[in-house]
Amino acid sequence: MLQLGIIGAGRMGRVHIQGIVTGVPGARIRSIAAPHLRPEIQELARQAGAEILTEDYREVLRDPKIDAVLVCSPTDTHAAISLEALAAGKHVFCEKPVDLSLVKIQTVIDAASRSGVKYQVGFNRRFDHNFQALHRAVQDGKIGSVQMVKICSRDSEPPTAKFVRSSGGLFLDMTVHDLDMVRFLSGCEVEEVYAAGSVLVDPAIGREGDVDTAAAVLRLQGGALAVIDNSRQAVYGYDQRAEVFGSLGCVSMENDAPSTAVLATADGICRQGPPWFFLERYLPAFQEEIRQFVYAVEHDSPVPVGGEDALKATVLAIACTRSAQERRPVRLEEVSL
Repeated sequence: MLQLGIIGAGRMGRVHIQGIVTGVPGARIRSIAAPHLRPEIQELARQAGAEILTEDYREVLRDPKIDAVLVCSPTDTHAAISLEALAAGKHVFCEKPVDLSLVKIQTVIDAASRSGVKYQVGFNRRFDHNFQALHRAVQDGKIGSVQMVKICSRDSEPPTAKFVRSSGGLFLDMTVHDLDMVRFLSGCEVEEVYAAGSVLVDPAIGREGDVDTAAAVLRLQGGALAVIDNSRQAVYGYDQRAEVFGSLGCVSMENDAPSTAVLATADGICRQGPPWFFLERYLPAFQEEIRQFVYAVEHDSPVPVGGEDALKATVLAIACTRSAQERRPVRLEEVSL
């Protein structure tokens, strides 16, 4: 039974605690570290069966009984805590992003390589059942050679201006998932991006220097194209759709829904819309990524998503940001450490 330490008990920390307790039988939570031990966090630790609850994450790293840690702390601490955990010999699962700096991400990659322990990054959509089905169809050659990838990703409601201020911007915070999906679904690397953005949802986002509506066209190695569209607000729910088109056919996915029932009457045809929030949509994927992390540790096999994947997705997000700001195509070689 793998002994886990959770560093950070905010939104993502709670997601993983819930997911591990209810759906990761190969691991147990030994300790939880959070900077402020509010009553609700104490209750969460009790429900998780954690033996140790501390305000000092280094106590988790010093514990010889801890096999692996989940870094779910604020974004700007991910790289530093990852480095400390690797130095302590702990296997690490780190929520995305590892960092907004390419140099810091590379530093973590190098440290993980030297340490000989596992380092996995939380690109959860790779573990979603729909995206997995698309990936398998492409890998099995069912649609032939890939010619076009389309991804639609729209949040149900915009973030606060405070969140936007520290997020790195829409391309680094939101589009980065879709950029990773382009690589995952196509099996190809990206050569060039052209992105554009607008402020159409919330003027406060624009005042923070960001955009809330964006589109990107990517040219992949071999000439295939990818198109991504993003919005910070879809009033009908959390919109997640994708399509891969190839020489022999096409594979696509629609939104999940609580029910697939369709009501048809003289007044029209009605069906349930998609889930409202990403936590509802992707909870099984969050569980699956931790199950595969635990498997990699226990069987000494490669992690399914490593630091290099995080670095490549961040390079793409930076290229998109630059493209939107400068209103021109940006080749990947222009973005360097």
